[in-house]
Amino acid sequence: MRIVIAAVGRLKQGPERDLAERYRKRAADAGRSVGLQAFDVVEIRESRADQAERRMLEESIAIANVIPDRAVSVILDERGESLSSAALAGRLQGWRTETRPAAVFIIGGADGLAPSLRERANLAIAFGAATWPHQLARIMLLEQLYRAVTILSGHPYHRG
Repeated sequence: MRIVIAAVGRLKQGPERDLAERYRKRAADAGRSVGLQAFDVVEIRESRADQAERRMLEESIAIANVIPDRAVSVILDERGESLSSAALAGRLQGWRTETRPAAVFIIGGADGLAPSLRERANLAIAFGAATWPHQLARIMLLEQLYRAVTILSGHPYHRG
């Protein structure tokens, strides 16, 4: 199973991009031992439309185009479930057991996601009630995915 992070916007060169890449690489390296083939980040170009609804729609269409058939889609949303790291690991293991081709984690743009993409999601998760900058949300997601992989592989990184 592949893990894909589809994120609206680019991380510019700098410490945030370096940290995100460090967790992505760690997750990819550790993930092979538990049947996760790849950890890819797909950066979706931000829409330049004048209206927020149009921006949401254009960005959501671009995101939908990178979701493979039969893939699990997970949106990051402040109204989503707050999953423990172990619960996220359990979800990954379950999706892998279902032989899903991919799990796609979606980070929308500043205006959010179109209702059609939100409704299509298999799961919505939140990193608490606070609003986080997209750069930090991506880093936190990658760290949690790395942590989930270490839980599945029995690595001592997570001390739950």
